[in-house]
Amino acid sequence: MEFVPEESKHLHEDCSTLIVPALSIGNVGQLAADLLISSMDAERVGYLDDPYVLPCVGNDVYGPFPQGILALPLEAYESSSSALTILQQRSPIVKGRILEFAKNLADFVAGSGKKHVVVLSSLDFRMWQNVDMSSGLQMYYVSSANIDGTDENCEQLGWKKLKEYDPSQKHWKYLGDLAEGNVTREDILSDEDEQEEENYYASLPFAALFSFLKAKDLKVICLLCYCSEGDNISDAFQLAEAVSKFLKLSHPTSASGIEGEKWRVPLSWRTLYGPPPDVSMF
Repeated sequence: MEFVPEESKHLHEDCSTLIVPALSIGNVGQLAADLLISSMDAERVGYLDDPYVLPCVGNDVYGPFPQGILALPLEAYESSSSALTILQQRSPIVKGRILEFAKNLADFVAGSGKKHVVVLSSLDFRMWQNVDMSSGLQMYYVSSANIDGTDENCEQLGWKKLKEYDPSQKHWKYLGDLAEGNVTREDILSDEDEQEEENYYASLPFAALFSFLKAKDLKVICLLCYCSEGDNISDAFQLAEAVSKFLKLSHPTSASGIEGEKWRVPLSWRTLYGPPPDVSMF
């Protein structure tokens, strides 16, 4: 993975916390990253080139007005006021290459001097065993703070550790051993193992990122929420708010925000889910 800086720009050492989305159902991690970049007035400092990220290109993302600035598959933004670096990923990983991508990203992050990584992702609502919406969207997490994935700071915020994370379970152990270099890719689990329900969580991109980043002795936490495919804007606001609470960020302000004027909505969201339905059809 190669970092290509914008002209006269570079990654700052004082931005030691990195936020990165992991692709999953509903793209909630990427939407939350969009909100953070837009609302924190983060500046693009460069992009990353990796052979396992599919190419794509788009027009202006954040605005507030179109200026013809092209958006690329994997970009780095920094908010010096919040000491944050935010990666945004806009295209999928080459099928079957998430482990290679996770290794490349972990090598880059460790080499760039980052100390703390927050991974944002979503989980399939159909896999949620104990549905409880009485207190709104429930946040889940997995942390490198303790061997069992628990984190006292997250518990104080009322979040729950993802109970399906078990470092001794076969698939999670394989990921950890692979990241540590104790096994090779040729030792990969069978197709039957991949299809077992208990391996669903360990097969997702966030799990690979968590394992490889943790193996670099980085402080890593994955913030997770359950969702379904569809309009996931409200889920993105919830996940972005969780990041703000966890990192104790000063509250973003916005002249064009929604959700109580807390967040600045990116320009590209105007066409995110297309135009509203024609009312004459009802």
